Amino acid sequence: MSTLEFLFFVLLFIVFYTYVGYGILLWILVKIKQNFLFPYDKDEQDKEICRHKDNTALPEITLFITAYNEEQVVDKKMRNCHELDYPKEKLHIVWVTDGSNDHTNEKLKVYPDVTLLSIPERKGKTAAINRGMRFVTTPLVIFTDANTFINPQAVREIVKCFDHPRVGCVAGEKRVDMHSTGGAASGGEGLYWKYESWLKKLDYQLYSTIGAAGELFAIRTSLYEEMPEDTLLDDFMLSLRIAMKRYTIAYCDTAYALESGSADMKEEEKRKVRISAGGLQSVYRLKELLNPLHYGILSFQYISHRVLRWSVTPVALFLLLPLNILLAACSENRPVYLFFLLLQSAFYAGGFYGCYLSAKSVKNKLLYIPYYFLFMNINVIKGFFYLKRHTGGTWEKAHRA
Repeated sequence: MSTLEFLFFVLLFIVFYTYVGYGILLWILVKIKQNFLFPYDKDEQDKEICRHKDNTALPEITLFITAYNEEQVVDKKMRNCHELDYPKEKLHIVWVTDGSNDHTNEKLKVYPDVTLLSIPERKGKTAAINRGMRFVTTPLVIFTDANTFINPQAVREIVKCFDHPRVGCVAGEKRVDMHSTGGAASGGEGLYWKYESWLKKLDYQLYSTIGAAGELFAIRTSLYEEMPEDTLLDDFMLSLRIAMKRYTIAYCDTAYALESGSADMKEEEKRKVRISAGGLQSVYRLKELLNPLHYGILSFQYISHRVLRWSVTPVALFLLLPLNILLAACSENRPVYLFFLLLQSAFYAGGFYGCYLSAKSVKNKLLYIPYYFLFMNINVIKGFFYLKRHTGGTWEKAHRA
């Protein structure tokens, strides 16, 4: 086997492992753990108990919401807060706003059960979290976005998971309303999050979920550490820092946040580029977590589930096609590489046709997958340049967009 052939199969393995192979391996490892290694593991029993037991001594909790110019959703969000099945005297609702120049603050002042922390200067979400957390006195805090709506049982379900002393953070499930816009953005995003939710559940069953989504997650207040104000993925950084302290990030699929899908792929592109840039920033700032000798299985999960997606895999994916063309033209095993080239060509054709249909507002769920897959990886590359522009060429500092 020539060097080019070896490189081709290495790149192919990286792409396959990142998006398919890790899920298969994770499922196998969980089954081995549950059926052979620790069939009566007390930790697993405790996890199951924390989901189902009736907790009569509910703790006080803070529902923490950051907002910037959210006047259109304030009333809907507050109705959602009031529908939560949790003792009202134990549920503290805190809104933190900065720089809002619409009627967000005025609308919030109408609600007597809201603690409003507002400043006229716009400093960004991470700065708002740092500022607001100084006023939180409850043992647990739940973070949720202003434009997402959580199920009535969410708070109770999250609180139960903290009965296990090793749990330092609880990640709720993010669900995308695929019927909100009906386009490729919401359709592809919805399918992606279904797969992500499955992986997160398996991650937790093996050891720990790798990161929480800002739409709905909770932490022990005592574990909070202020983050640099230029942090792009505050939810991911905060939850992983807690995991690095030897706490578990539990995954609670019975607590979920529902949000509308992106209106179109342009809107989704802006969001994905920023997330990708934040992912790259996180890989640098959490570089200690890349050491499996120190963090063991957490490092394995982190690298497999997150680091590869945000670094090596997009490059590997886009190198495969030109390398495949070269091998199909020059290799002695032409039929093999012509077969791979045919598969790649069909996948790219499906993606580009999906892009065309999206521009025409034509629905085609089958083509959501190649289109959204290519779309995500292109935006990871764009995220690299986004981060570079906003850091002045360094990885240590990234200003908010």
